[in-house]
Order: sequence, then structure tokens, then C-alpha cells
Amino acid sequence: MDMLLAKEKTYKPKLESVKEAAERISKVVLRTPLAKSFTYSKKFQANIMLKREDLQQVRSYKIRGAYNKIASLPEDQLKKGVICASAGNHAQGVAFACNKLHAKGVIYMPITTPRQKVEQTQMFGGEWVEVILKGDTFDDSFKSAMKHKEKLGLVFIHPFDDEKVIEGQATIALEILEQSEEPIDYIFAPLGGGGLLAGVSSIIKQLSPNTKVIGVEPEGAPSMTSSLKAGKVVELAHIERFVDGAAVQKVGSRNFEICRENLDDMVTVPEGKICQTILDLYNQDAIVVEPAGAMALSALDTFAEEIKGKNVVCMVSGSNNDITRTAEIKERALLYAGIKHYFIITFPQRAGALKEFVEKVLGPHDDITHFEYSKKHHRENGPAVVGIELNDPADFGPLVKRMKKKNFYGEYLNDKPNLFQFLV
Repeated sequence: MDMLLAKEKTYKPKLESVKEAAERISKVVLRTPLAKSFTYSKKFQANIMLKREDLQQVRSYKIRGAYNKIASLPEDQLKKGVICASAGNHAQGVAFACNKLHAKGVIYMPITTPRQKVEQTQMFGGEWVEVILKGDTFDDSFKSAMKHKEKLGLVFIHPFDDEKVIEGQATIALEILEQSEEPIDYIFAPLGGGGLLAGVSSIIKQLSPNTKVIGVEPEGAPSMTSSLKAGKVVELAHIERFVDGAAVQKVGSRNFEICRENLDDMVTVPEGKICQTILDLYNQDAIVVEPAGAMALSALDTFAEEIKGKNVVCMVSGSNNDITRTAEIKERALLYAGIKHYFIITFPQRAGALKEFVEKVLGPHDDITHFEYSKKHHRENGPAVVGIELNDPADFGPLVKRMKKKNFYGEYLNDKPNLFQFLV
């Protein structure tokens, strides 16, 4: 009986509340396009449509929930001001809303947040917001913001575990259903804290129950996947922070309950694959996305057979990418594809050793892209860290075979993350 009562009290976004949110945010939030991707439609033999939330004024969907929450506050609370914690996109949404509504805002962001997102937050907020960099992760910033909130009596604007925020994000589902000319078979969307998918899945299941909703997480931060497996919200001890817009250690409790009921599947994608999608979108379609914005498309390979001939919507959630990360994105993509490999090579300390390596070991299309070596006196061999880019992943086996035959092989670094990060 107690369990039944608890279940009845579980929050679920109501259609009427989401329609009210859509009206409330309509003057500041763009009705983003639902555009067919000819590239991905051809690749997967399906009708792949992109919901382009990267085209919002703050370049992500987060403005929807942030503005809906702040605009819903009573006048006396609005005058006191608001506070939030964010890895970037929610911060920009809050900053934009504070500027529009003339409300003071304090915004905590992790120190690791890309500079571009910090500068954009300050630009959107102007004189109305104060940005404070604190902690290495969103969760660190969140804890600092909560202490600040208690001290000053500010209203906390949660990035995902809040009813008004969830209802704001749910307005995307209303737009998708209005924009699509055909029934939608699948919706793929990224998941960090779960606010987007909690809102979208609730409305989709009410208005289009046959549509399958798939959540996508980065492999290095599977917070929702781990929670669903455990049957309760769990906090991950360590996460990979690369996909900063979706790297959280703990999903929202409201979002967990909604997603557990509504999601048809939950998948994780490797960070390297996300990087390859970022490069593909830019090179093939001139679309700039951040790592979280590429996650939905990165999951399509997993469902390639299922989605053939189907109408599929992929959420492109944001485009707040720092150009200084391009080199890292390319590197991660090459490593994932099996094109880039790093080794510790043992060079005989004699004249001509490097020439022999290049001529006798490297293949005709192999390229040295990284080389660190310091000659050691009174030693027969000297180690070098060497990065090699292949033309084809299949060239890897023969390359290693030639290294060992010529006694150059020392150690392979790609599968030793701690040593790799220290040396490269």
C-alpha cells in the first residue's frame, strides 16, 4: 500500500503545464527547425530528421527550461535573485533569462568548463550575472552553489531536476510532433542529468505512444544507465569529463523515475565515436556541434537494422564548442577509429637506427605524427615515444609484426590510459 501511494505521488509533466510553458517562453525561445539530414538518411536508409536546438539564441535547448523556471517565479523571489550551477549550457540559459527579466543571478561553473562557454555566459548575462568558477565537475560546482544559496536566500535554478525546467524542455516534443509530417518511429536524445528526456519522453508517450524514445549517454559517464540497472539513483565515483554537457555523476531523482517509466532503451557511446560524429557533421553538412550535441547521431549505428525505412528524429542539443578543442577532438576520433597509435619504441643508439625504422618498419602510407627521443649515453638502446597514423586500421597488425622482427617494439600505449596520458 505504501509503495502504491509513493508511486501515485511521483511527478509527471502534465500536457497542460507544458503547453503553458510553451506560451510563456514563446517570445524568447526560437521554434527550431526539424530538418532532414540527407547524409544520415542515405547512410542508414531511413528518414533521419535533426531537431536543431543548436540554433537557439544561446545555442542549446537549455534556454527553454531555464527561462520557464525563472519566469514562473513570484515577483518577491525574482527580486531576491537566483543562483545555479552548470557545466555551460544551462548557465547560458539562466544568464539570458536573468538579463531579459532583470533578475540578479549568481552562476557557478566548473573550473574545467571550456572558456568559450564561460565567456558566452558572461556575455548573455551582462551586468545581471556574476560567474564563479569552482570545482572540477558539475557536482563540485553544485555543492558550492547550494552553500551560497543558503547563505543569501537565493532561489536555486536546477539544471535538470526541477518541474518547471523539465516542462520547459518538454516543449521540444510539442514542436517535433507539430513539425513532422509523418508519424515518428524513433526519437534519439542525449542524456546528462535527464531533464531533456524526462520532459520529451513524457509528452511523446502521451501524444505519440508508439514512438520509441532512446536515451544516449557518453560511455565515460553512464549515470542513468547505471541507475536503471541498479533500480535506483546511484552516484558514480568517477566520470570522464570530455562530454562536458552530459557528464554528471548523478541524475535527477524526478528524471530517473520518469525515464525509468518512459524510455524504450538506454545506450552509451564511446567518446571517440562522438568525436568522429562531430567531425563528420562539420565536414559533410557544415554543422558545428558540441560533444553532447553529437551524441544522438552517434547512437544510430547501434540501431542500424531497426531504423531502416523508419522516421527517426535525432536531437542536436547544442553547438557551444570551443575551437581550441578541435585538435583533441580529431585525436580522439583517430584513436577510436584505430588509425592513430602510440608506442614506446626502443631505438639502438647507433647512427642510422631511425632511418632503418622509417625504411624497414613503417608501411608506405604510415606517417609519424609524434616523436619524443633523448639520446642516453652508455646505453645500448634508447626509448622514444612515437605516434603513428595509419591509412587503414588493418595496417596495425603488420606494423607491429615488423617492429618486433626488427627489435624496435617496446610497449603499446593506446590501451594503457594512465601511461598514455603521462607520456603523450
